[in-house]
Amino acid sequence: MKTKTIQTPYDYHLLMQQLEEHGKTVYGPAFKIEEIDRPVVLKLLAYFLQDEEVAKFEGLDLQKGILLTGRIGCGKTSLITLMRPLSADSYMPHMVSCREISFEFSKIGYDIISRYSRNAFFPYTDTPRVHCFDDLGVEQPVNHWGNSCNVMAEILLSRYDLWISKKMLTHITTNLNSQELEDHYGNRLRSRLRSMFNLIAFDPSTADKRR
Repeated sequence: MKTKTIQTPYDYHLLMQQLEEHGKTVYGPAFKIEEIDRPVVLKLLAYFLQDEEVAKFEGLDLQKGILLTGRIGCGKTSLITLMRPLSADSYMPHMVSCREISFEFSKIGYDIISRYSRNAFFPYTDTPRVHCFDDLGVEQPVNHWGNSCNVMAEILLSRYDLWISKKMLTHITTNLNSQELEDHYGNRLRSRLRSMFNLIAFDPSTADKRR
């Protein structure tokens, strides 16, 4: 692997083996890290281990979040979930479904936006919680007492401001490409996404692992 020429305390070949074994435990014996997916896994490992040298070599900014894109069934959610135990507590992402957030908004209303933005801090501290918003783009437009709101757009815009002021990290998984994101959420949000995320994309020919 190309990381052999870089100063790093980690054996990435061994880490991938261990990650695959852990994946089999969590998701069943059919779980496998395919060769075509290894560049994505390498980037994720370097990021969540906060390995500065490898992250720099891979073009990752550890002060930004991860925007993980790929076709349906390529393993985005599974990989982020498997990365959680590798993260320090303050970097460990809390996984939350965008679809579930939209349902919560229809029941609770605008307090949901605060829950995932200005109130998303560890208790009694100014340390922000890291959230990974899973499957951005699959949520349906919802109303609360007749008021319509693009809930995820508002949450992400608020978290952008908190990234600037409090270094609040956000991660996203999505099946959408950049143009589809703009169509769903507008150019204002898309420009902020470019600022606050490292883009990591699966190869378009990656197989659907749900089959």
